Amino acid sequence: WALVGCLLCVMIGCAAEEKLKKADGYYREGVANLDGNRQEAFVSFQKAIQEDPGHRDAHYYVGHIYAIQGKYQLAEEQFRTVLRISPEYSEAHAYLGQVLAQQDRWQEAIRAYRRALNNPLYATPDVAWFNLGRALAHEGDMNGAAQAFEDALLVSPPNVPSGMVHLELGRAYYRLGYDAKAREMLTRVAELDKDGSYAVEAEKLLERLKH
Repeated sequence: WALVGCLLCVMIGCAAEEKLKKADGYYREGVANLDGNRQEAFVSFQKAIQEDPGHRDAHYYVGHIYAIQGKYQLAEEQFRTVLRISPEYSEAHAYLGQVLAQQDRWQEAIRAYRRALNNPLYATPDVAWFNLGRALAHEGDMNGAAQAFEDALLVSPPNVPSGMVHLELGRAYYRLGYDAKAREMLTRVAELDKDGSYAVEAEKLLERLKH
């Protein structure tokens, strides 16, 4: 009986391992199709989750696809599942923040961005700093917003276009009444984003500062 028990354990272990391998295969298939065929990628990620309900990254990408489609509540569910599996996953906290902001749940979004930034190993903190700044600005905390945009600019190499961060920081300074600082930031946008949409917006604010 002991031998039968051991064989059963080995068989169960092998079956579980096989499911994890299949899940990873479906996940890789999904990533490969993400840019070219989003629907096919979505199906692959769902299959990965069927094989392994704890597949963090498959849940993350299902959430990503829902967010692109504007299905923010469904995206939120996926990111919350990701964070149950991996509570310190900063990218998921940051993405959850964006999805909450899209639902006008700004205070919850602010908390999510701060959770993302609690992790010193977070690879793209300027993404969360930038979005935190926008959320704080939306809620009227312009000092906090300016500080967040300043922190975003300290990240090197940057993951958010510098012109975009300088524009938002210029806006924050403008709203705080720091005209000289606002002018400096907005002038910098024109250098970073020649003839681009950020430069156009910066030019409009610079015009206002002249009056």
